[in-house]
Amino acid sequence: MKATAVAHPNIALVKYWGKRDERLILPHQSSLSVTLGPLSVTTTVEFSVERGEDFVELNGRVAEGTERKRVVEALKLVRADAKQALKAKLGAARMVSKGDFPASAGLASSAAAFAALAVAARAAAGFARDVKAESILARRGSGSASRSIEGGFVRWNRGRRPDGKDSFAEQLFDEAHWPDLRLLVGMVSREEKEVKSRDGMRSTVDTSPYYPAWAKDAEVEVKGIVRHLERRDLEAVGETAERNAWRMHATALGANPPLCYLKPETLGVIQACRELRRQGVGVWFTLDAGPNPVLLTSAKDEERAAELVRAHGASEVVRCHPGGDARLVAQHLS
Repeated sequence: MKATAVAHPNIALVKYWGKRDERLILPHQSSLSVTLGPLSVTTTVEFSVERGEDFVELNGRVAEGTERKRVVEALKLVRADAKQALKAKLGAARMVSKGDFPASAGLASSAAAFAALAVAARAAAGFARDVKAESILARRGSGSASRSIEGGFVRWNRGRRPDGKDSFAEQLFDEAHWPDLRLLVGMVSREEKEVKSRDGMRSTVDTSPYYPAWAKDAEVEVKGIVRHLERRDLEAVGETAERNAWRMHATALGANPPLCYLKPETLGVIQACRELRRQGVGVWFTLDAGPNPVLLTSAKDEERAAELVRAHGASEVVRCHPGGDARLVAQHLS
């Protein structure tokens, strides 16, 4: 009745931004991401019929409020599935989770956390590994978490069914497909975002006049970038990622009130990317709902790209590569 899983965050090359169903977390359009190794979240889940209520600990502190509620809702889904499929009564859970990178700073910490939770909770309940079921469960906690169950390059399919059973992520290319790719996270801020992604999405969908065009365009971009990834065409992938990031942030700026996740240092790094490309260095950026740009480059240009983000205000450069699948491990957190 106890299991531990490790999962990696991901960075979307074609973004997820906005839900058509808030309760089931169903997106308005498909998205595509690359899993980020070596960053990770480790989560241990233990069910016990002797425990009175669920206990949730995140990064060394007891979770409260919305954070706790989201985890408890996921645990309830696992208990319900186990009761129906396995005829098992699990009892309350003790869940302990710890990440090795900053939360709420635009690095998809919730994606890794809920992916690890989905894998660990289902295993603790007695289920065999099932990446589709895990992706759907992770999605219910955080939409982008559906893309962290598998490694490499992953597409989250929008789906059409109102119950969400066809809205899950699937791996297109594993982490070994593009060994030369490097992803550098420029940590220009470690502060928590003033407006969390969930609230920002809702405001953008409800108030931005640009949102319908965004959703239509992003769906087209997913189809196009798959071809570029297949060829490992860094320039084409980078151009698509930059264009899609700008358009996502444009919809957020068009919300009422406007949402701006960028800091001056963010813009400095972005503008410097253009200058480096004019010098023949292959480096492009993408940016989720946060201030920390992620640079896409190759192994041969990694050092120049790292110098760029340090020179423009990054306190730290986190060097990443395509990461692997979420996995079960033997060593528990508690």
